[in-house]
Amino acid sequence: MRVYIIKDDLMIPSVLPTYNRAPLTFVKGEGTWLTEADGRRFLDLGAGIAVNALGHAHPSLVAALTDQAQNLWHVSNLYQIPQQQALADRLVAATFADTVFFTNSGTEACELAVKMARKYWYDKGQPDRTDIITFDGSFHGRSSAGIAAAGSEKMTAGFGPLLPGFVHLPWNDHDATVAAITDTTAAILIEPIQGEGGIRVLPDQCLKGLRDLCDQHGILLILDEVQCGMGRTGKLFAHEWAGIEPDIMMVAKGIGGGFPLGAVLATEDAASGMTAGTHGSTYGGNPLGCAVGCAVMDHISEPTFLAGVNRKAGLLGQKLEGLIAADPDVFTTVQGAGLMLGLKCVPTNIDVVNAGYDNQIITVPAADNVIRLLPPLTISDAEIDEALTRLDQTARQIQSR
Repeated sequence: MRVYIIKDDLMIPSVLPTYNRAPLTFVKGEGTWLTEADGRRFLDLGAGIAVNALGHAHPSLVAALTDQAQNLWHVSNLYQIPQQQALADRLVAATFADTVFFTNSGTEACELAVKMARKYWYDKGQPDRTDIITFDGSFHGRSSAGIAAAGSEKMTAGFGPLLPGFVHLPWNDHDATVAAITDTTAAILIEPIQGEGGIRVLPDQCLKGLRDLCDQHGILLILDEVQCGMGRTGKLFAHEWAGIEPDIMMVAKGIGGGFPLGAVLATEDAASGMTAGTHGSTYGGNPLGCAVGCAVMDHISEPTFLAGVNRKAGLLGQKLEGLIAADPDVFTTVQGAGLMLGLKCVPTNIDVVNAGYDNQIITVPAADNVIRLLPPLTISDAEIDEALTRLDQTARQIQSR
């Protein structure tokens, strides 16, 4: 029998306390539902923060993971990986991209996107072109490059010196962006919809304007679709609504359906500096992750599936407007696109999230006093009705205090 020695004199827990965790322990998931250790069932409108795109324990993903696990878990990127090749081929066929690098997370995707943009200009004989324009309210992960790109004090305080080369601008200010472009600008990096920033949607004309600016000045457009991609808005990727294409795109979360998987997609030109030895990953693109990723693509890339997301998004949005009308002292506006929606709150959003736990519904807080609604894309009409019932119960509970 293994014996664990508890060090009673320590003040720090064995799990590093970097999260303010809710007093909930989920032991099972099925579709849009989570089961707590005490047996209570929670309606999950968070989906692991837009990760469980096909819900919990989707049969196709379970089968893909199980089949692959019985054959080969991991080798190394020193060798050919058929599952990786298959997923890359599918992503290239379905998007603007000519090539794909697989990572374990969106944070790692950010690191490569930054490296790729700077190496692009280095190889073109312009090594001073290192500045990347980013925007207030953004979130690009918690690595050194990610926090430097976001630039907010909340993300960066205590972690200096910060990686240089990021120019921070007001969100959705075209004139400021035009003025900021110089001979040292390498790229513009932006989320088509800010997730952590409060479900703020960049209007299509603004995204088109950024693409035009990049074309005019010959710089790269990097899109962060870690949260808003993989069918979340009713198209495979959110930028498709604007009819534009990036040069580099960061993807993660939904692409693995709950298995740790991310990717950087790029055009041949943008990726031209990334040759053998310039980047690597131990686990990125391993057989397990890519087998699951292929199964995710089987569903999410289908036009009928995306049409279903759009229909359900319309239904949910309409019902949320009714919720706002019924509970104006708790909710004021709904914003977002597809099944990536935010409810602006009157009380603190944390109070609303916590009251939701009492009514066995999961939502996710964001900036600007917003709660995020990021349900599995497989949520049913009946579950949408149930979600509205529980959100209304939550609002009434808050008002009765």
